[in-house]
Amino acid sequence: MSATTTPATESKETRLRRYLSQRVEDGEVYIKGKFIADDVGLSPKEIGALMVKLRDSAPDLEIEKWSYTSATTWRVTRG
Repeated sequence: MSATTTPATESKETRLRRYLSQRVEDGEVYIKGKFIADDVGLSPKEIGALMVKLRDSAPDLEIEKWSYTSATTWRVTRG
């Protein structure tokens, strides 16, 4: 069994969590769900569902639904 995970076998939640962790390395970020979706290869609807799930299950990240203007904007910081 390989110690590394390829994007094809990595779960959507894990892929999103890793992406968000990389984005907040320098501090908080505000990012629209549709742009996250483009970056990680998921639909905006999937991003919305996963962000809500990660909000409760990722203690290393603080995720807050910030605003809605043409797409949901999320505020993400280190937990």
